[in-house]
Amino acid sequence: MTAPVATAKPIAIESADGHRSELLACLPEDAGRSLLWLPALGVAARHYLPFAQALAARGVAVFLHEWRGHGSSSLRAGRDRDWSYRELLAYDLPASEAAVAAASPGLPRLAGGHSLGGQLASCRLALEPASAGGLWLAGTGAPYWRAFPFPHRLVLPVAGLALPWLAARAGSLPGRRIGFGGNEARGVMRDWGRSATSGLYAPAGLGDLGEAMAAVEVPVRAAVFTGDWLAPASSLHELLSRLPRSRPRIASFDEGMLGTRADHFAWMQAPAAVADWLAEGPNT
Repeated sequence: MTAPVATAKPIAIESADGHRSELLACLPEDAGRSLLWLPALGVAARHYLPFAQALAARGVAVFLHEWRGHGSSSLRAGRDRDWSYRELLAYDLPASEAAVAAASPGLPRLAGGHSLGGQLASCRLALEPASAGGLWLAGTGAPYWRAFPFPHRLVLPVAGLALPWLAARAGSLPGRRIGFGGNEARGVMRDWGRSATSGLYAPAGLGDLGEAMAAVEVPVRAAVFTGDWLAPASSLHELLSRLPRSRPRIASFDEGMLGTRADHFAWMQAPAAVADWLAEGPNT
């Protein structure tokens, strides 16, 4: 018998600096573990509800984090409002983690994410290793240009310089207009550009996270999509190389397995195969 679809419950979150948002929680009655899921750049949490409900039907309590500047966030990026990875990692994620712990006491805790979300979930584990006992990834990889095959290897270093420049000039990145991300803060794009051009995860105000990432020791389950040029398998391996003590298991999904296009975003509306594979793994 199929488990009933879990209703999304909004949980009010307030970060240490006063930023407010809502965590969307899908809580099955028989949850055996919890997952804090981080969206891709510019994607509101609500777009992951089909994925969260699919995992909830498989016994995972899922909490969808909202990035600052999007969806239910109380802030919007602009000339008068800026932030960087530092605020996302040091203020917003701890607030969501505290809410997850309160809403699902005693459950083994997992972290994960899509695209930028998977990168920042990895960075958060470097900053706070006790925040999760396992890492789940989908369509994620480091944006370092050397990790990409041609011709995209030629595009990434240009984007890593041009997008932060555009964000600085416009006051924020007009992502909806140019077809990359959303309306993103200048500081976020500076940190993203640094990773794209240098390969470093060195957010302003936090320093180089390389040594701390190398010390992370958790099991990792990662889904890669065969038609995903934004996060090809080579970029996933680049990200996992920053976590050498992790224990990764990787599955590659094509159109036949997904029942839809095997690109960066289509799986979000047809998440059953990805949810099945992730939920097969151990609690941590």
